[in-house]
Amino acid sequence: MTMRGKENMTSELGVFPFGQPVKKLEQTDRSPKKVFVLGVYASAVHATWKDHDGKIIVQALAVASEPYIFWKGENPESYIPKINPKFGTLTPAQKKFNGPSGIALDELFLQPMGWCRDDAWLCDIVPHSCCNQGQDNAIREHYNPFAQKFGLREATTMQVPTPLCDKDRPSKILSELQESKASTIILLGDDPIKWFLGEFDSHCKRLSNFGETPDKYGKEHKINIAGTSYDVLPLVHPRHAGRLGIHSEKWAALHDEWVKQRKADIS
Repeated sequence: MTMRGKENMTSELGVFPFGQPVKKLEQTDRSPKKVFVLGVYASAVHATWKDHDGKIIVQALAVASEPYIFWKGENPESYIPKINPKFGTLTPAQKKFNGPSGIALDELFLQPMGWCRDDAWLCDIVPHSCCNQGQDNAIREHYNPFAQKFGLREATTMQVPTPLCDKDRPSKILSELQESKASTIILLGDDPIKWFLGEFDSHCKRLSNFGETPDKYGKEHKINIAGTSYDVLPLVHPRHAGRLGIHSEKWAALHDEWVKQRKADIS
């Protein structure tokens, strides 16, 4: 983890390269919803960092929290910090780095069910951006040495927590679920099943427990959570559904079939 010590983290979640704070992201529209969607952790706004000669230093550097949960990548330039020209330039990274999970959520999860964003309450197990290994390498190898040289604050973005979920988080997610008034829950991949649903049903550990064939994948299951019965829909993470970077083609193909069938059902 690229941190300068826990003493600097008491009042913040972390700091991105070039100084933007890591922000907590939650559902802002708290009106009743049809579906509660649980993901893993929030994404970030990514920029291409070039030196003053135009040479690329980092192709896609996370520089700010996404402006809303499951951001769809609109106007990334609005959220990228302005920097001194002697530090180079920051411009929006390629489209695939900004908002792909949010776009996949709309097109490959909500729309096939006949829903839109206004119908959904969105939540993540970890309610802020995390630093994956690629970003951690970019910060350690490129940004923090640069920050030390020029007297800038070092980046302190958090790596994905281990374990992913602390003991209090499931109850907080449950509170959001109850507030949402949703009767259907979409769980995006193994982690929401393990860290949330598994707290209420010990048989639920991973997506494959619900079936990994076309006749079983994507079916709704009646599950009791804290005294209330919900229609639970365990689906793949958007990374697989949208074939975003490293993904499982098996799960992507299963989700393709689910999307096709759902669209046929509502047409």
